[in-house]
Amino acid sequence: MRLTRIHVPGALAAGTQIDLPAQAGTHLMRVLRLEAGAPLTLFNGLGGEYAATLLPANGRQVMARVTSHDAVERESPLAVTLLQGIARGERMDLIVQKATELGVARIVPVLAERSIVKLDAGQRERKREHWQAIAVAACEQCGRNRVPAICEPRAFGDSLQDLPAESLRCLLAADGGRALTEAVVQARHQPIVLLIGPEGGLSESERGFAQVNGFIACRMGPRIMRTETAGLAALAALQAVAGDFIS
Repeated sequence: MRLTRIHVPGALAAGTQIDLPAQAGTHLMRVLRLEAGAPLTLFNGLGGEYAATLLPANGRQVMARVTSHDAVERESPLAVTLLQGIARGERMDLIVQKATELGVARIVPVLAERSIVKLDAGQRERKREHWQAIAVAACEQCGRNRVPAICEPRAFGDSLQDLPAESLRCLLAADGGRALTEAVVQARHQPIVLLIGPEGGLSESERGFAQVNGFIACRMGPRIMRTETAGLAALAALQAVAGDFIS
């Protein structure tokens, strides 16, 4: 039987009772129609997961008893940061969801020169919260116990400023001089940064700025992929040649 997994922000400890998040509680009681005593799996993003049982409903508040901790982790050995040109509408939601399932460690939504999506300061934080919630839900589904960080959307130049110093930085481009998988295998255990342009691609000035900041243009096959395909295909390829698809 597949256990229901719930992300619970904050401290968790065996032998305690906790209030479940309101949205999760509603889903358990009204959608799944679980009864008291039903087994649950809880995680807070700080490591491992917790076995728990659902307690009898107390008004609108849904509670669970935490019974034990399991230190299991399902994280990729590859520490991948995805700099993703923001795609329109549900395409960006899809990228966040599937990149989480594919083991990405961090996603930085990028507002590039040719980005179709435009966001003002107020919209950026709301979008970040929306995408972070999608990442949490993807972790609940796929079994990850650590939620990837979703950054607030940033202008292209700003997105390149706080990357790991000793990282392999790959700009995915159809005319790239190196194969992506070859570059990753040769880099061994370095953190990886993938830069994917928006629907209109990166401008020449953006490509030049990226290369000045240590990015190398890498290709992945002979076909040109849409922005919502490129990053996900790259993540899958990296997991296949150097990540946890091979274990």
